[in-house]
Amino acid sequence: MTTGATEGADAAAPEPRNGDGAEPAPSAGGGAVSRAYLGRRRGPVRRLILMFRDSRITFRRWYYRKILKMDLHPTCKFSLKARLDFTNPRGVHVDAGTYMAFGAVILAHDLSRLVHCDTYIGRNCFIGANAIIMPGIRIGDECIVGSGSVVTKDVPSHSVVAGNPARVVKSGIRTRERGVLVERHETVQAVAAARNQSRS
Repeated sequence: MTTGATEGADAAAPEPRNGDGAEPAPSAGGGAVSRAYLGRRRGPVRRLILMFRDSRITFRRWYYRKILKMDLHPTCKFSLKARLDFTNPRGVHVDAGTYMAFGAVILAHDLSRLVHCDTYIGRNCFIGANAIIMPGIRIGDECIVGSGSVVTKDVPSHSVVAGNPARVVKSGIRTRERGVLVERHETVQAVAAARNQSRS
C-alpha cells in the first residue's frame, strides 16, 4: 500500500527524474511531490477525455442511487471498475467524500450463509485498488484501506488498514475529501505556493 511518497528526501537535494522524465519537486516535510499535483496544464484532448469519463461516473452514480437505491452520498466518487453489490444494493452505504479505486469490491450479501446485510463506509475514506469489503462491515470516518486488502472486521475511524485479513497498521490519521492525507495535502500546497512565488 502506498499512501504517499517515500519519506526522508532532503529538500536541498537535486530533483530526481522518474521514468517519463517528470521532475518531482522535493517537499519541505520530506518526500517528493509529483508535478501532476502542482497545477500542470492539460491539453484540450486530455480535458475532453476527462469530461467524458466524469460524465459516465455521474450517470453511474445516478443509476446506483435512483434505480438500484444504493445509499451513496452525492459527493462520493468511484472508479468505473469499482464493484458495488447488485444483489443487495440497498445494503451499500457510502458517506460523503469517499473514493473507491479500480477493482474495489463492496459486498452487502453472502450467498453461502443466505445473508443480506448493511455495509457502511464513512466519510473521507479511500478504498484502495482491488480491496474487498466483506458484507456487514462498518468502516469509520477518515480511513484508508490498502490496495488488495480483505476487510473482515470493523475499522475504527482515523485508521489505515492493510493485508489479508486487513489489520490496523496506523491510527490517528486525518484525511480530506477522497481520503487524501491532510499533511500531504498541506505539503503539496506549500510546494505549489513556493513554486508560484519563485516564478513571479
